[in-house]
Amino acid sequence: MDYRLSGQRIFLVEDDRMLGESLSEILQAQGAEVNWHKNAERVMSCLQTSSYDLMILDIGLPKISGFELLAQLREMQQDLPVLILSARDMIQDRVYGLDLGADDYVLKPFDLSELLARVRVLIRRRCGRAQSKIKVGEVCLDPNAHQVFYLGQLVNLSRQEYRLLKLLMENIGGVITRDRLEIALLDKEELESNALEVHIHHLRKKIFPEFIRTIRGVGYIVQVEI
Repeated sequence: MDYRLSGQRIFLVEDDRMLGESLSEILQAQGAEVNWHKNAERVMSCLQTSSYDLMILDIGLPKISGFELLAQLREMQQDLPVLILSARDMIQDRVYGLDLGADDYVLKPFDLSELLARVRVLIRRRCGRAQSKIKVGEVCLDPNAHQVFYLGQLVNLSRQEYRLLKLLMENIGGVITRDRLEIALLDKEELESNALEVHIHHLRKKIFPEFIRTIRGVGYIVQVEI
């Protein structure tokens, strides 16, 4: 069995039931996690709370077209790679989709092996662009978006919590002293004697307790293996 998409999260938007089921099964057999939607209505809210590696988007959707959804994505500065699936073979449609911000355009009917190859290319390209993301186990911190995801779900952090977590994850496996962490909080008026412990406590509750380890008398560390 081919697991070349292992660990990748793919958002599939396809209203054709047979094609959607078939693509979901094939992508899952390759190791991907697939979230399949038959229309565009709830896509934006899903993308605001979860992170994905690729979107496969049909153009001929009910109510909101794939083109409209793609335009909304790019207006919101979503850099998620998008592969368009469409039976529209006019050159104007392909140019329009690519100009809207699609990363690839595949015509229906398509050869499955070619589609999977294009999916792998887009994911590899995203990995090359996403070097700035910091990933430790199932925790992913995106410095560009100032967002943190755990198990693919958005974690709501305060500004101070985000600063602390970013510093710890940037120095993975290294102990960060209390003094250095307190400086990272910046808001001096908030630095009461237990302010750092309170923020660390909140981070542990929002992610999981073992992610940040206390080194008594020194500071804190994020473990490489969690």
